[in-house]
Amino acid sequence: MADWVAGETEQFDVDVDVLWDKEPRPGNYIRNGCRSLLKEPDFLPIRFSVTMSAMDERRPPYNLKAPGSPGVSLRLPGRGPFPRLDDHLVQPEVTREEIIGGVRVAMPADPPHATQQSELDYLLRAHAAPGYRVAVELLTRHDQESDFATDVCVFKDGLDPATGIRYLEELAFEVVSEQSERLVKEKAVRMHRRGVRRIFSILVKGHCVCEWSPESQTWRPLEATAQIEDPCLVASLAVEALLDAAMADNAVVEALAAKGNPAIRRREAEAEAKGEARGRVEGRVEGLAEGRAGGMVEMAAEDVLKILETRGIAVSATQRQEILRCRDLDRLDRWFRRAVLASSTDEILAET
Repeated sequence: MADWVAGETEQFDVDVDVLWDKEPRPGNYIRNGCRSLLKEPDFLPIRFSVTMSAMDERRPPYNLKAPGSPGVSLRLPGRGPFPRLDDHLVQPEVTREEIIGGVRVAMPADPPHATQQSELDYLLRAHAAPGYRVAVELLTRHDQESDFATDVCVFKDGLDPATGIRYLEELAFEVVSEQSERLVKEKAVRMHRRGVRRIFSILVKGHCVCEWSPESQTWRPLEATAQIEDPCLVASLAVEALLDAAMADNAVVEALAAKGNPAIRRREAEAEAKGEARGRVEGRVEGLAEGRAGGMVEMAAEDVLKILETRGIAVSATQRQEILRCRDLDRLDRWFRRAVLASSTDEILAET
């Protein structure tokens, strides 16, 4: 077959059938890649003129290579260098659409998804280790035909010296409520192929957390009692904290304490100071009580000796020491009552 080359031009009249859909009739046909339950289209014949180049075998043929940089051949997705993270197919902060595997999808969320995503952001921001950042809906060009965001992700702060732009996400979390299993799986495959280290999904309806397994190409459920440990996190992240708001609050406090949060340090210092002050007060009260008790014991012992002295009853040195050393108020009270009537100190101190 001869090559078509640029030569002289000629005028042609062309008859074509043009789709006329202002008043379509009932039918079922494919339009823009999607099956539509519209009506059978009408076609109207229209004639128009075009100008085409004639064949001229004296001129060299056109080069029909794909456009691109000189000397760079077109590579298949996943088979060569990935596009830049910020080389987007959609307009960030303008459209609510994403592109996954060449398919354009819209990702606004209803309350179950949206509220869970908010809790996830709250939890991860507290757990991010120094030198890492947390982002919500961070748009990433994952491959030639995919440009989408994860719900919440963790990535290294600063610029990647290899690319001159931000670092790729290291941890990615997807909240799954109404999305199809196929779509969530496809996102995980493309994220992992791009280089995202770990990918998690939180199943709102199933009330569980899963981690993507590249080996089996499936989601692996995590036990509620399990802990997620990673260099991106300042403290281990309890799986149950991803599912329960109260547990999330506790986990956030622990993570902030591990970071040495100034507000938590101040509150701990205040609590410690209050505890010390309370201890001093309680010690002083106890001391006073003990002092009062000791004073009462001494007074009771002296009262016994005064009664014996007043009545002229002899008291030996040994008996005097026994009375003064007694710390039992009940016994001293008993001795005091005996001292009023007894005829000797032995009778007072005798224990039956």
